[in-house]
Amino acid sequence: MSVNLSGYYKLVSQVNMDAYLKALDINIALRKIVCLLSPDKEIIQNGDQMTIRTLTTFRNYVMEFRLGTEFREDLGAIDGRTCMTTVNWEGDKLVCVQKGEKANRGWKHWLEGETLHLEMTVEDVFCKQVFKKTK
Repeated sequence: MSVNLSGYYKLVSQVNMDAYLKALDINIALRKIVCLLSPDKEIIQNGDQMTIRTLTTFRNYVMEFRLGTEFREDLGAIDGRTCMTTVNWEGDKLVCVQKGEKANRGWKHWLEGETLHLEMTVEDVFCKQVFKKTK
């Protein structure tokens, strides 16, 4: 592991969020709300233990995990599902694989300077968010 993602980040752009949420079977009303939100991300990295907080005015989501250890993730706040999740480093990218009802579900985080990138996938649909480090 050569990258430390720790920091607080503010959303600067996102692409294809509505299609991503639709692929997760999120109803249109909730999709509209989510697409209007500007989430902040807080990442705390302490060795192989990590916490990723996604913070919005509508709903917050906290993900705590140990790298390389599969765990049962409750995504009830997002789409009402649970899945088996594993997060590992692949080079300089933090890669999450979520096994459950939906195929090819997961995400990747990586840094380019002070810019945090997040690419989320489900089935054959992707969404990308870009965040700027503020602290």
